[in-house]
Order: sequence, then C-alpha cells, then structure tokens
Amino acid sequence: MGKPTSSPSSVKGSSIHITKTPTIKNAPAVGLIDGNGDFSNYHLAALVLSVPLAAQRSLALVVDLPRLLTGVSGYAALLALMGVPVTISYWTYQSRYGKRHNDKIPIPKGDVEKFIEIKDKKLRKKYHGKNKIPMVVFQDAYIAGKVDFKGDVLNVLEHRHEWANFHFTWTHFKFVFTKMLPVVASHSKSADEAEINSQYDRGDDFYKFFLGPNMVYTSGIIKDLHRAETLEELQDNKLTVVCEKLDLQPDDRLLDIGCGWGTLAAFAHKNYKCDVLGITLSRNQTAFGNERIVKSGGDPRRARIEYCDYRDLPMEKGKYTKIVSLEMAEHVGVRRYAAFLRQVYDLLDDNGTFVFQVAGFRLNWQFEDLVWGLYMNRWVFPGADASCALSWVITQVESAGFEVKNVDVLGVHYSATLLRWYDNWISNKDKVIESYGEKWYRIWVYFLASAIIISRNGGCSVFQLTLHKNLNSYPRIEGVKNHASIQVTPKVDISSVSFW
Repeated sequence: MGKPTSSPSSVKGSSIHITKTPTIKNAPAVGLIDGNGDFSNYHLAALVLSVPLAAQRSLALVVDLPRLLTGVSGYAALLALMGVPVTISYWTYQSRYGKRHNDKIPIPKGDVEKFIEIKDKKLRKKYHGKNKIPMVVFQDAYIAGKVDFKGDVLNVLEHRHEWANFHFTWTHFKFVFTKMLPVVASHSKSADEAEINSQYDRGDDFYKFFLGPNMVYTSGIIKDLHRAETLEELQDNKLTVVCEKLDLQPDDRLLDIGCGWGTLAAFAHKNYKCDVLGITLSRNQTAFGNERIVKSGGDPRRARIEYCDYRDLPMEKGKYTKIVSLEMAEHVGVRRYAAFLRQVYDLLDDNGTFVFQVAGFRLNWQFEDLVWGLYMNRWVFPGADASCALSWVITQVESAGFEVKNVDVLGVHYSATLLRWYDNWISNKDKVIESYGEKWYRIWVYFLASAIIISRNGGCSVFQLTLHKNLNSYPRIEGVKNHASIQVTPKVDISSVSFW
C-alpha cells in the first residue's frame, strides 16, 4: 500500500493539509474550520467588579438609595446580586460575537435543510435556510427524535459550521449551576458509586456493541499509517506500550486503578507474569474481569479484580511497584484530584513507575469544545469534571511529588479508536434499539461521531504520562532503556486476551 500523503489546498492565500491515511477519518476542509474562542478572564473580572459599581452610582443620581445599597456594604450587595447575571451575559455575548481563532478556511453559507431534517414544527419555523440552529438545541432535539441527520451522522457533522452555531444558551447555564457545579463541589463516595453503577452496570452487551471483544474503554494507539489497523490491534498496541513504559517484571506488584473490564490486568498478567490488582466501582466489570483473567490462563491468586472505591484501598506505603490509571481520573473530580494523586504517591514504591492516562481539553479552547464537553457531562459521562488541560495535569502531578519522565499526546489515536467504535455502534443499531431503545442509540451515535472530530482536531485529547517519584535517590539512569514513547519493541511475545 502506498505511503500516506497530505494534499495542500489553497484557502485565502494560505494552505491547509488534507490528510489521506486509511487509519483515521480524514477531514474535508470544512471539517477543519476553527471556531470562536474569544474570551478573557480579565475582561470578565473587570465587568463583574465594575458593573455593580456603575449601577450603584447611576441609581444614586436618580433616586435616594436605601442604606442597604450605599457605601461598601451596598456595593457588596449589588456585587452578589449582579455577579452571576453579568457572568452569564459575558459568556453569551462572547460565544455569539467573539472572533474566530483562525479564519483561513471560510465558513460556507449552507442551508440548514441541506444537512438536517427538522420534524418539529416550532423548531422548523425558527431554524431554516441560513438561520443556524444552536448545537445544544439540536442535540436535545435529536435525542428526542425531533430532528434527524440527512445522511451519515459523522459526515453531516463534518459540515456542522454550515448548519449549526455554538452559542451558549440558557440550557448550558442551567445545567452548570444546578447539576454540574454541585457535583464538582461534592464527589462523595455514594454519589460517585451511584454514577459509576448507572453507567457501567447498564449491561456488558451495551458496551460490547461498540467496544468489541476486547472491552477496553480507553484510547488505543496507532502503529501503522499505511493500513487501517483493527480496533483489537489498536488496543493491543496501547496495552503493550503501557506495559513497556511500566517496565513490568514477573516480581512486580501492579495496581490498576479504574480497571474497567479488566483487560489490561489480564494482559499484563498473561504476558509479563506480574501480580495484578485491578479495582472498579462496577460489579459487572468486576465479574467480567475476573472471568477474563481465568479464561486467558491467569492465576486468580496473582491477578484479580475487586469492587473497591480508590479511597478505600488499604494504605500500605510503597505496596505497589507499578501503578496504572487509564482515563479514570476524570471521574475523581477537580476537588479531589490532588488527594487522589497523593494517595497514588504513597501507595507507589519509591523506585516505582506510574503510568497516568487522562482525557482533557486544550487550554486555548474554542466554544465548540465547551459545547461538546457539556454534552458529554449531561448525557455520557456525568460527574467527569476533571477533563483539564495538559498544563494543569502536569502542575497537579508535580505538586503531588511526581517527576514527569515522558508525555505522549494521543488525541489523533483516540480519534482512530473512536472511528472503530462508531463503525461498530452503527453496525449494531438494530440490536441497540431492541435492547435499550432509540434514545440510547442516538445519545451514543452523536457522542461517538462528534468525538471522532473533536479529538482529531485537537479540541479534546488524551495525555499519557509516565511518572515516578521526584526523589534524589530515584535511579533515573535505569529508565533510559525503555524511554521510547509509543514506538516500543516489547521484550516478550505478546498474546491478546480478547474474548466474548
């Protein structure tokens, strides 16, 4: 097969590169449009502080203010009263009228009717022709069956800027203030357990419909750009990379925090002969993972999955020589992130290694990214509020006492993984609807298709960090032999553990 190529296309005197590789969904030019991300915390703070002062002085010119609204105490009262409305107004205005990050690809002036079918009369009257529909309005209407895509969901979403806008609406603010922020402030054990149970104990077959036989719900890794590697190959690539970064040995004690269906635990035990403990808050995953270990020839005395909240792990300092956590910390939450990392630090042997994989948004975000993230929090991953920028993650791990040995940004690998999940999901459409109803099919088909695009375009990515304790005595020189990023050569013969 020929070498992957990139074709430059002239747009407004600049050139964009349209990739042509069989391993991902290659975007058309319109799918690469940069949106609006014009926002300033300084401007917002200035408005929040100055508008109440201006209101106080203006009111004093026309009426006699009651004592409650005069002086410093009056200003404080107006600040408390007006802070949230001013904030909402600023976010709304910027999402509508802010400048695009980059305008080298012009936004085509398409008609809404070309891309989506609006069945609801009220919506059809409001959004038609060049009058674009706010994406959150479309999302909710699509889930309710009031609108449909005209054609393949993924292909129509590539043209999203032609028929939708990414304005912030009252739906967003209502969700943030009444649902999201209370969860961010809490993340209690009972609430986290309830959320995980509701998601991952829905039914193993639900996840099999898109994850396939390996049942791995984290990003895979591309190794070959010249062909479309299978989902199983992408996941085995990732499992191998993780195990090699950990430099697993038969005498290692590996802890997998948020182990899912136990595939990594079974894989590491089978191929690297180490002792493994995986923990999860899903009873279905616990049973499935232990069965997978046994069916793959593992010793249940040395490899097991336990139903356990990470906060309930027995605190034995240095108990584990290797620790891994793949795309679980998002559920830990911003409030408990530091405590979680410090707990991992204490559980890890002073000479041990920690591979930490998390999803997160770019720091230089666009409103499209945030609209997508709020959809995820509303419909797919409630409570997963710690999807933060890489710079924030690195600050957190360093503050917890870790040294960063290596970082790999896997966003495009996640896009390739999601593409295969998407293909599996739509191929099982009838089975999904029969077992779980059309609403769940619609929620996930939109999630998978939109996630393919946003992870390919950089809006949300996956960061894989290799960490160890930042101690003077840590034997850093011994890590040179496996300091190879994702281009690893496994030291053992690899066998898959996928089955159903």
